[in-house]
Amino acid sequence: MAFDIDMIKGVYSKMAERVDKAREVVGKPLTLSEKILYNHLWDGNPTKAFERGKDYVDFAPDRIACQDATAQMALLQFMQAGKSKVAVPTTVHCDHLIQAKEGAATDLKHANNVSSEVFNFLESVSNKYGIGFWKPGAGIIHQVVLENYAFPGGMMIGTDSHTVNAGGLGMVAIGVGGADAVDVMAGMAWELKFPKLIGVKLTGKLSGWTAPKDVILKVAEILTVKGGTGAIVEYFGPGATAMSCTGKGTICNMGAEIGATTSTFGYDDSMERYLRATDREDVADAANAVKDYLTADPEVYDNPEQYFDQVIEINLSELGPLLNGPFTPDLSTEVGSAMTEKAKVNDWPIKVEWGLIGSCTNSSYEDLSRASSIAQQALDKGLKTKAEFGINPGSEQVRYTAERDGILEVFEKLDAKIFTNACGPCIGQWARYSDPKNAPKNSIVHSFNRNFAKRADGNPNTHAFVASPELTAAIAIAGRLDFNPLKDKLINENGEEVMLDEPTGWELPPKGFDVKDNGYLAPEADGSHVNVVVNDSSERLQLLTPFVPLGDSITGAKLLIKAFGKCTTDHISMAGPWLRFRGHLDNIANNTLIGAVNAFNQKTNFVKNQLTGEYGGVPDVQRQYKAAGIKTVVIGDHNYGEGSSREHAAMQPRHLGVAAVIVKSFARIHETNLKKQGMLGLTFANETDYDLIQEDDTFNFIDLNEFAPGKQLTLEVIHQDGSKDTIKLNHTYNDSQIAWYNEGSALNLIKKQNA
Repeated sequence: MAFDIDMIKGVYSKMAERVDKAREVVGKPLTLSEKILYNHLWDGNPTKAFERGKDYVDFAPDRIACQDATAQMALLQFMQAGKSKVAVPTTVHCDHLIQAKEGAATDLKHANNVSSEVFNFLESVSNKYGIGFWKPGAGIIHQVVLENYAFPGGMMIGTDSHTVNAGGLGMVAIGVGGADAVDVMAGMAWELKFPKLIGVKLTGKLSGWTAPKDVILKVAEILTVKGGTGAIVEYFGPGATAMSCTGKGTICNMGAEIGATTSTFGYDDSMERYLRATDREDVADAANAVKDYLTADPEVYDNPEQYFDQVIEINLSELGPLLNGPFTPDLSTEVGSAMTEKAKVNDWPIKVEWGLIGSCTNSSYEDLSRASSIAQQALDKGLKTKAEFGINPGSEQVRYTAERDGILEVFEKLDAKIFTNACGPCIGQWARYSDPKNAPKNSIVHSFNRNFAKRADGNPNTHAFVASPELTAAIAIAGRLDFNPLKDKLINENGEEVMLDEPTGWELPPKGFDVKDNGYLAPEADGSHVNVVVNDSSERLQLLTPFVPLGDSITGAKLLIKAFGKCTTDHISMAGPWLRFRGHLDNIANNTLIGAVNAFNQKTNFVKNQLTGEYGGVPDVQRQYKAAGIKTVVIGDHNYGEGSSREHAAMQPRHLGVAAVIVKSFARIHETNLKKQGMLGLTFANETDYDLIQEDDTFNFIDLNEFAPGKQLTLEVIHQDGSKDTIKLNHTYNDSQIAWYNEGSALNLIKKQNA
């Protein structure tokens, strides 16, 4: 039986009335995305048609999911909200704080030792406030959610950008910062700008070496890392319905890499099969009763150009296996000769040192079974892997079932390391090098979602390429980046030429799923007696102090850094070894913007201190400004804050005294996070004004006292020689968000309202 089945039935019970009313109000047939959005309006039945990409709308999500790295700050904030219990079903999943090094048993034991303080804190807070808790080793948050909580037609938010994975089961599931989650936990509405809609029609059918991963790699090539910003991507067509549920999840998962608000598929037979296989017959039965409301109206998919803002069509029968990378998930290359040529021109290392399978993107039973079919061929044909091999199962249920069915044994015979059911290398939790910064230039291939510089192993010289699990396995065996399994032969131990056959696998376990201990701990019905203890001397956890409002008069502000090029949340607040400080704002603030490239010297963590004239690390210089009572400004390029939903990338600059972030354009989640923390997130009205900013500049906000929705702000930029530039800045703040700014943060406003 499913978790929260009464809640799910409640969502379905209102769906027909609300969707029918929405269709009447909008005046035309509805996409699936619109049906879900209109069914989750905070005010109930729709009364107006919302303008895509313009109207801010209040929603009522059904549930919340948090992973351990972001849950710390989210729950520290919730503890300040004055509530005794979460208002909607919420779960915490311990998957980020487990480093991959020796293998599952050793690594999990080590994590439980070094992070026990954090795990105990999360477990006790969960128990106190009615939150479901998934222990370390239980699995990766998004795979566990797909197996247990996701349901067609639902709306979920999660404190991780890959929350969107649940779109594989027909949800609108959206990654947010912790402050957004706190709003919903506290029983308040969740605000989102009504998304635009991108339709992706999939024709033909996947076969051979082509996998669902290749679909999203192709979409990333088409849309780039910012092409989906502000939009929901809805997949449809015969190619979509022919695909497995977990395959759909893979595609939705990597939608985060194109900036999409979320991605989703209409309810179909593959979703019903997956629900029944994961012991949720009750959800499948309930969904079948409202089946027509869990996909778009027929007219939409018949004439998609009339209903979507953009339509893309991909013929799966013509799609081949792809490799995306390095350093960005949208740089796509076909396998084989195209890669040979690109690698030669760009000096990418052809030799592959590691093949890694897993992460929230590709760690399902189906993924492991297809990759293991390639591994089994290596054994049968006398081949040895030229690269090292690592496997991260998605959940304990997947791991246990895969071990029972002999899948993991196949990998182990090839000397693969089976890591913990956790994120591991995907998020930088990989003890690959003792000195990552000085590690050699090399290439790796993985089935993860992101491949930013330093992300997997901390080595800026690691060229990471994203591929399907089966292609990752083949390339690990061949040891070459340009290996084409459709054409290329390999030499086995007997000196014979052999070729790999097409991968095979199972959509679902033939013997069904099984598990002894899934790692779930239910909270007490009444947790009022539970004490949550945070030691004042802890280096891992720190209770929060409310932010002081920045005010309506910011003058004499200094430039902290003008970031050059791509500046993701990994650049602003690195993961890897810094994950241990995710619950201690002051300690983790020591990594603030240390990965950003200074536009004036092309160096990282090396900026000019205008108080001394000397250069130093970004956090060190910023702390000197803070001590002197001087506010600062960060300048950035396009898609600033791309990547993870981590709100630390907003909270850390705020904590250290940064008042404003001014960029050419923002990634959606990061812009919202800045607003939630009471900061100014602004964009250049004229993008070329970025070029006017000089290293010794001082900033005066001329008309901040007139801060209002739709009204530009004026910035006076004073250069060292006394000359000035006056520039206009755009913003997307509405009245509610300006109230957050005026109160110092959204959390301050919540506390005030609950006082």
